[in-house]
Amino acid sequence: MRQFLILAHRVPVGGAFTLNDLAGGGGRMDEVARVVSTAFTLSNDLRRDTELTILFSAEPPPRARRMRLDGRRLKFLSPDERSTAALLKNSLVRSAGVPRDVEASPGLLVGPADPIEELRAFASVPGTLWLTESGSPVTLEDVAGGSFRAVLSDPIDPTEPEVDCLTASGARARSLGPRSLRSSQCVDVLHHAADMTVSPSVVRSDEPSTGGSAPVP
Repeated sequence: MRQFLILAHRVPVGGAFTLNDLAGGGGRMDEVARVVSTAFTLSNDLRRDTELTILFSAEPPPRARRMRLDGRRLKFLSPDERSTAALLKNSLVRSAGVPRDVEASPGLLVGPADPIEELRAFASVPGTLWLTESGSPVTLEDVAGGSFRAVLSDPIDPTEPEVDCLTASGARARSLGPRSLRSSQCVDVLHHAADMTVSPSVVRSDEPSTGGSAPVP
């Protein structure tokens, strides 16, 4: 299983934004939507082995929201950013003010949450990766067997309480390279690294083996 958690800091938790201004009034919902699309979509299918949690923390509990997407049941997800943003927006609107989880769409559950407590619960599972530019290089060992758990942020850096939570929870700080990548690109790179561990035949025969603990090329 591949599990992502993304921290969404500025998206209006009640879905009060227009699809014509995802980067501004939408609080960078454009990049959050790209993360969702990249996490699940393949050329002609969805990644059924993937789960994604989004923590919408623009407002404190109980208005803050947790959204969970399960690739095993997910439907109505298109690869384009606007359609994905519309799916997420409509789910937030349906959940606004509701004190319990709501299945807004097949495989998409949204409800109230304490973002820090949700982050702590996710990051405390042994082996969880924290994708950060200051981390050590991610290795094939981190994604062995094609499975992993990873925390990443939207274009806004994690807050001090979030950093403290990740550090205290023992999440492994990992970097995907010397350059700053978009959140959605990080998802793509990590998927690729995990794919390589379960599909070694796609590696060119003239390339040397990197071994289990070598950095991801």
